[in-house]
Amino acid sequence: MAMLRSTLMSLAISTMLINLAMATNYTVGGPNGGWDTGTNLQTWASSQSFLVGDNLIFQYTSNHDVVEVSKSDYDSCQSSNPIQSYSGGTTTIPLSSQGKRYFICGTAGHCSQGMKVQIDTLATSSPPPASPSVHPPASSVTPTPAPGSHSSSPTKLPPSPSAAPSIIPSTESPQTPPIGSAAKPPSSSAHQGSFLVNITMGLIFVMTMLQAY
Repeated sequence: MAMLRSTLMSLAISTMLINLAMATNYTVGGPNGGWDTGTNLQTWASSQSFLVGDNLIFQYTSNHDVVEVSKSDYDSCQSSNPIQSYSGGTTTIPLSSQGKRYFICGTAGHCSQGMKVQIDTLATSSPPPASPSVHPPASSVTPTPAPGSHSSSPTKLPPSPSAAPSIIPSTESPQTPPIGSAAKPPSSSAHQGSFLVNITMGLIFVMTMLQAY
């Protein structure tokens, strides 16, 4: 637990030191002017870029002071309801938050003579806008002819042997006559052969019978 607290404290101190190192001190109205009626304070403020962590340094004589007021009191130069008042000749005000703050001199007549300034504090420095990436136009790619090919004349192909009709064997299997259908009668030669065999067998039988008697 003690180690965790020590680590967190070290991180906090490191962050504070980094912020202090990055902070900018702005002397109000400087370098050619100051917190007085002869300096165009709003023009000076418009030329600056105030960030959170920066400091405003007011340097003035004893007949001046610094009063932080609201927007309406700033516009009307009223110091009767101040947010904060400062005196002493040198005042350092840290810009600890983002937003607009308004300061005037509380001495009568000085605010109306231009001794007032509006400070616009930004959260962080904004990075420069990224330039849009421009993609090169897609180039049309011409197909490269293969080696040995002639683009002038098309390649002639040999004529296909379609002139000679090709005999395609029939894939149909011989049809089997349905059951019960009459068989074809035997041819005449087969019928004659069967008739001769029958006569021969008959003669042999007759001769065998005669020899037996």
